[in-house]
Amino acid sequence: MSKRLSLFLLIVFLLSGKLNAQQVDYSVVSVPEESGVEFLQVTSSNDYVCMPIVNRNRSVINWLSNHVIDISADGSQLGYLSWRNSTSNIFIKALEKQGSSVQRTNRSAILDFSFSPDGNFICFSEKRGNTHQIFITDARKGYVCRQITAGNNDYSPMYTKDMQQIIFARQETNSVGIWSFDIKNNFLSSYMLGMNPCNTHENSTIICARSNNEGRSEIWKVNYETGVEECIVSDSEKSFTSPRISPDGEWIVFVGSSRINADNFTYLNTDIYVARIDGTDFTQLTYHAADDLSPVWSKDGKFIYFVSQRGSMEAKANVWRMNFGMNSTLYNLNTKSYNQSK
Repeated sequence: MSKRLSLFLLIVFLLSGKLNAQQVDYSVVSVPEESGVEFLQVTSSNDYVCMPIVNRNRSVINWLSNHVIDISADGSQLGYLSWRNSTSNIFIKALEKQGSSVQRTNRSAILDFSFSPDGNFICFSEKRGNTHQIFITDARKGYVCRQITAGNNDYSPMYTKDMQQIIFARQETNSVGIWSFDIKNNFLSSYMLGMNPCNTHENSTIICARSNNEGRSEIWKVNYETGVEECIVSDSEKSFTSPRISPDGEWIVFVGSSRINADNFTYLNTDIYVARIDGTDFTQLTYHAADDLSPVWSKDGKFIYFVSQRGSMEAKANVWRMNFGMNSTLYNLNTKSYNQSK
């Protein structure tokens, strides 16, 4: 997936998907392989949800792995990137009321973002000229922003659980690395190779995506103090990105590549997967021909939110919610689950 990394230098958000001349029906909400899963559309076409770009050719699929949605710390609000007036900005929608959204930033080209653990702040990256820079803003007021990086290509920022640092990915000459910013001392540190960093419930341990020697992305667990590294999700044919840890620390949700074989064509796709924190019980959750991307957990761990063009005749992106019930028979009938070898 090394080619995907260069996309961060030419980021484009799409409001609709392209079929590439394939006979793909986006209009259906779900497919038979997803039987038993309940899907709820959270946004509407008037929300203009940004869709990370997906590139396909005959044998390879590449996608932008940035997170363009998140759930507030108290679980009551959905944050999402919206494309309006030729700009991409963060908007907030109350999940219970399902009403109009409130614009939280007034920038030009925000790439991705996340809420802080205490719910008071949002950190985000923005494309400015030929660089991507990271900012902090108030989650309730917005607009006034503090810039924390400059002159590089930085993205995927996330606060650490103690609120002392922001971890993020930096595109370097031939690779992508995980960095941290000490909020109090304004000190930058380089940790390891990887992208899409995500906190775990273990001290000094993060989950991230990494490209292997064959160009496929894997999910890794890394302790940046001890240096212990472990590949927990890998496949000889698939790539995986965008990991997020469940509230109980037991599961990882992430995006993975897939292949749909129809009668007269093969269609490369992106779907939502889960695995336990040790890589076992690896399971594909979605099978729709739409691009399912940017998954995040509800705060009670009962649902997964993600971006998809499913349910739209025009293939427009929206935020969807699906129920998560790995301890029931929900996925046993229609998904393939197995212990992932390391």
